This record gives sequence, C-alpha cells and structure tokens, in this order.
Amino acid sequence: MELYFSPLACSMACRIALDEAGAQATFIEVDHHTHRTGAGEALEAVSPLAQVPVLRTDSGELLTENAAVLQYIAARYPEAMLVAPQEAAKARLHEWLSFIGTELHKSIFNPLFDRHAPPAVKAYALTKAAARLDVLAKRLEARGEAEYVLGAFSIADCYLVTVLNWAQATPVDLTKWPAIKAYLTVALARPSVARAIAIELPLYLAEKKRAADS
Repeated sequence: MELYFSPLACSMACRIALDEAGAQATFIEVDHHTHRTGAGEALEAVSPLAQVPVLRTDSGELLTENAAVLQYIAARYPEAMLVAPQEAAKARLHEWLSFIGTELHKSIFNPLFDRHAPPAVKAYALTKAAARLDVLAKRLEARGEAEYVLGAFSIADCYLVTVLNWAQATPVDLTKWPAIKAYLTVALARPSVARAIAIELPLYLAEKKRAADS
C-alpha cells in the first residue's frame, strides 16, 4: 500500500491507523503549498481535488476521503480491532466519523487554515466552534470512565486526535472544555499517535521553511 499524506494534515489519522494495525505501507509526502510530491508528481494525478489522504491499495486501486480510507484500513486489518464488530457500534462509529469530518474538520478548522479565506470567513468559523465543541464535550463526558470515544481505541480516535491537535495552531482555545482537554492529553500520549507526530512535525517545519524561502 501507498499513502499520500501531507505533514500533520488529516492524513495523519491514516498513519496512526496503519501503525495501530502493524501494517506495512509506503508514505508519499505531498507539499501543502505546491500539491506535489518530492518526486514532482502532482497530487491531482491521483486526487482530482488535490487533497490527502489518498491510499493506493495492494491491487492498485486509489481510495480518497479520510473516513473511507480509515474504514478500509480497519477492514483490511480486523485483528487490530479498530472497528467494533457489533452493528450498533458500527453505526455509532459512522456517526462519530461524520461529526468529526463535517462539524469539526470542515466547518471549523478548514476555514481557519485556508490561506485564501477572507477574515470574515475565519471569524464566522470561530463563531460556530463553541456550539460544536460543546456537543463534543458533552459526548465525551457521557463516556464515563472510558478513555476513548467509543470505549476502546478506534479509527474515530485516529481522526479526532488529529483534528483536535490543530487547535494549537489556531485561535480555538480548548481549555474552555476540560473534557476535550483531558481526552486530548490521553490520546496524544498513545504510542501510535506520539510516533505519528514525531515523524510528521519535523516534515511540517521543513515544509514551512521551504515555503518561507521560496
């Protein structure tokens, strides 16, 4: 398998899932700014919207969209138990993946990171953050003593920790939601997450330097 990724982007969730599964994969870095790999390949060649992640399976098929790639990895490596087998639990997992992808990733953080978004758009995204983070906090509080979103660590956690980690680079202040801060502390300490950040943070900093020097 090959995973096209950009450092610290949502594709990091797939790196975490692959690590949890003990899967062998080749990671192809894509620059955030140029949308090209180190070999000069344009991301548009494998992703029409020039977005990561893109997974090339062992059979050569290309799979896009973070939630889809995460679910493929979980299904490909069932022994990793990244998805609970019960149908009700699967439905809850889909609910979480949808919430993270639409209400957090796309609604809040995408506008904040968009270099071309007008200030008014960024400000509007921030006004929506509180309501959505309130919902997230209440859901996390309802877990009881469980450390992770659905009890055991799942692909929902791969995605959620990746997205929440972006808050430190934005005006979103998670200290207003103790349940979210507590969850993030636990998730960031998980070995697969720590390894992913240790790999991708230096790549992200190097990318920023290239952009500044160009």
